[in-house]
Amino acid sequence: MSSTIKQVRVHGPGTIGLDSIELPECGPRDAVVEIRACGICGSDLGYVRLGGVAGPGPEPMPLGHEMSGVVSSVGPEVTGIRPGQRVVVHPGRDDIGRIGNGSPEGGLAEAVLVRDAAAGDRLFPIPDDMPFDIAALAEPLAVGMHAVDQADLSSGDTVAVFGCGPIGLAAIATLADRGHTSVVGIEPSATRRRLAEALGATATIDPTNEDVWKQLRHLHGAQPGTTGAAPATAGFIEASGAGAVLSDIIDNAGRGSRISVVAVHYAPVPVNFLRVLTGELTIRGSIEYPPRFRDAIDLLERRDLSALITHRFPLDGIEEALATLRQDRECGKILIETNY
Repeated sequence: MSSTIKQVRVHGPGTIGLDSIELPECGPRDAVVEIRACGICGSDLGYVRLGGVAGPGPEPMPLGHEMSGVVSSVGPEVTGIRPGQRVVVHPGRDDIGRIGNGSPEGGLAEAVLVRDAAAGDRLFPIPDDMPFDIAALAEPLAVGMHAVDQADLSSGDTVAVFGCGPIGLAAIATLADRGHTSVVGIEPSATRRRLAEALGATATIDPTNEDVWKQLRHLHGAQPGTTGAAPATAGFIEASGAGAVLSDIIDNAGRGSRISVVAVHYAPVPVNFLRVLTGELTIRGSIEYPPRFRDAIDLLERRDLSALITHRFPLDGIEEALATLRQDRECGKILIETNY
């Protein structure tokens, strides 16, 4: 392919461009992947708003970390991967830079240089019959999967997922895949509640019209709490990003509950540590992926998660795609498709 590619980059707060850049040379341990599909993420909106990971840097910052595509070239030290192979790209390694998260590479592009592909944990082959748009769900699915892991649940545990955006939906799909039979999604959007049910939630609650804690007691049963009856919900996954929601979970969770926080909370959240103490609550953060990233790809082979994708745009539609993610509270996963 041409050494000149189109790549989406953040140029400053609120400013992006679809730029023509020179693709870096593929080194002996590297690989180049022609992108076919790349999701956009809520964190991308944060990068655009700030002008970079934490503000403007010396160079424009490429976006895109949820990608699938076709290997176009590999360095001589790369084994087990060949040109023409269909792959998912693992975006995260601190030592060599995280694709789409502050490094010179990004997946919202026609192609991406994958540094140190020879390490064996950057490129994951996908089946020939797996569509690229489905394969691009592997990264957000892995995030939701790790959030479930961090809740430390047993198969029969009851679970409540607050926030049914793509990560909350990925957590719900993971819980359903693992055999949980009482998973409740809490989400104001009717569309997202329907998606939650399609992906495995056994019930949903609209927090704008229903008493969440009364409904959870009805669905999961009740247990004595320090301030009255509490739901017998074993695990909570906080995927809404609303500080008031996290505080509310801590104030109302039953004794011994586990809380996994996967949403990004940019502002400090007040925590009632007397409730943490008396309720013997466990609160764990969840960032990125399970130890075995391929678990997400394996789940995509077992279950149909196509309902998660609600919008598709071409690469030159990135402005509209970001605006949709910013403004449409009904959307699921938004994908950028290229090289078709």
